[in-house]
Amino acid sequence: MRLNASNARRRALVGVVLLGALLVASCGGGDQVNSFSASRVIALGDETSVIDDYQGNGNGRKYSVNATVSETDPTLDCAFNPLWVQSLATHYGLVFPQCNKGANPVPSPRSRIRAMNGARAADLAAQIDAQIAESPIGTGDLVSVLVGENDVLAQYATYPSTGEPQLIANVEAAGAEVARQVNRLADFDARIVVSTIPDVGVTPYALAERAAHADIDRAALLTRMSARFNASLRATLINDGRRVGLVVFDELISVVARYPGLNGFVNTTTGACDLSQSMLVPPSILDCTSLTLVDGASGLSNLWADDRHVSAGAQLSLGTLAVDRAQRNPF
Repeated sequence: MRLNASNARRRALVGVVLLGALLVASCGGGDQVNSFSASRVIALGDETSVIDDYQGNGNGRKYSVNATVSETDPTLDCAFNPLWVQSLATHYGLVFPQCNKGANPVPSPRSRIRAMNGARAADLAAQIDAQIAESPIGTGDLVSVLVGENDVLAQYATYPSTGEPQLIANVEAAGAEVARQVNRLADFDARIVVSTIPDVGVTPYALAERAAHADIDRAALLTRMSARFNASLRATLINDGRRVGLVVFDELISVVARYPGLNGFVNTTTGACDLSQSMLVPPSILDCTSLTLVDGASGLSNLWADDRHVSAGAQLSLGTLAVDRAQRNPF
């Protein structure tokens, strides 16, 4: 079953409106002076923004709950269950080459996904360089940036050999690096929507780590690391209120996790995907669909697709926040 994008987005918007100003912030902000219209969207970051066009047919798969043609046809349909970057692109009437299917595909779409699975803050510069090598970044470009969760997880993997003070220092350095690259993009006169990373401490992975270790509350440690990454990111960003718009995805995730049922997410602790049905080695949510979920799960009502990646519903909520930020920011 596929999620109807427009209806699902309206559903997500209702919940987002209830959260109010808490969930949307910008660097500077203010009343929009000119109506910005993107000529292309360039997506940077990690797998949260990746469409894997593994068959080369413009019908890629995602690190989330993928949509299918119908409840009986398991063929993927990438136009549904959109990623947050797809919501941004759709707002401007744009598509990515990795999801450009149908009877009348867009000829040679100019938008690009440079994001990569497993990417960390240090990889962002190379993604920017790859885009510049193909086509300069400049006026008319809307660049999306979401990266850093893998930095937190990689640093956490060294605990307790690495103590918490050093872990915090390392993730703060990673957050500052993301901000420096965003500032670099702003110097090209691009417009950027950058998202904070979700609170890794409320992921199913973090809850399992808490249960498995008696030394400290491991989930709380991951929350502190996520918070310091985001704080460093925000402190280092250009704050001129014109080129950079900030989406506080971490606050959305934290509030929803604290109050199950908000925004329609009735399950905030377990992943929706049944990875035992994955045909990939190792098992992956890349081939997770609405037909391969655990009993009682939903791509909309579960916050998480697996133990660390957000669901289709969370992607819709993030997309709604990002579009709202792009509309409200005085680009």
